[in-house]
Amino acid sequence: MQPAFSVIFLTTLIGAAQGLFLALYATEISGFGGLTPAETQRFLFSASLVALVLTTLGLIASVFHLGRPERAWRSAAMWRTSWLSREVIALPLFMLGLFIYGSAHYLGNSNTVLIGAVTALACLALFICTAMIYASVRFLQEWASPLTLVNYLLLGCASGLTLATLLAAAMSANSLVRPFALAAVVLTLMAGVTRTASLMRNARLKPKSTLQSAIGIKHPRIVQKAMGFMGGSFNTREFFHGRSTEMLRSVKWMFLLMVFPLPLLCLALGVTAASTEMLFLAFATQYMGLLAERWFFFAQANHPQNLYYQTIS
Repeated sequence: MQPAFSVIFLTTLIGAAQGLFLALYATEISGFGGLTPAETQRFLFSASLVALVLTTLGLIASVFHLGRPERAWRSAAMWRTSWLSREVIALPLFMLGLFIYGSAHYLGNSNTVLIGAVTALACLALFICTAMIYASVRFLQEWASPLTLVNYLLLGCASGLTLATLLAAAMSANSLVRPFALAAVVLTLMAGVTRTASLMRNARLKPKSTLQSAIGIKHPRIVQKAMGFMGGSFNTREFFHGRSTEMLRSVKWMFLLMVFPLPLLCLALGVTAASTEMLFLAFATQYMGLLAERWFFFAQANHPQNLYYQTIS
């Protein structure tokens, strides 16, 4: 498939925001960190604002994927059957929950735990909707797996916790730095295991369609001489990325390095040396790696129609 950078930024930005919020809510309900009530209130409000900014940026990025942005409201109409429509509903609900949750902490409201619980449900629903947009497409075998949902969840939580570690250090909530860093390490390792499992699974996939089934001719030997167009078309542009196998392999190893071992090293150094700069590098490296990971996720999916247009693919 042709990776769309608007969707890449959407999914990675909101994933980090969702992971960050879940880290904040877990901190509140567990009483972790030993901060004073005033310090907790200030940290949870400020970090919730960061999460809201990330989701807003993700929403803005998604607009560039629309052919007719003025009709964006119609995308929610098919919520009974479409995971995309459900995502369109879940994202604003999560953003509204973030806004109310952060405002409640800013105003010193006593109902923040209940507000956070409702927002956490919207957050998890958003994870499910976003992942199922791709996992439910059965003819794209690389996506049609429970690992797609697991990876979206774990990668989002890992990046969110890495960001939470950075924010705790930057806001002098020092007692939260080590717990956040430890949770980020655990989730990054878990995400590494599941993402590697999905790569191994996809490497063993065999196409269910053949050139014969693609064009409805049963002859054992078929050779395509032309793609059927004088130039390109929507099919040839949107369903194949046009990149070489060598580039795909390079992007794969790049994101495996940048999403997993490098951030873990930076986290370890940042916590040990009490270095905010190293923690910033941990998040920046992991996020850049996630951009590459999401690009590879889309590019690796092989649409069956490429059998018909094999001359250019």
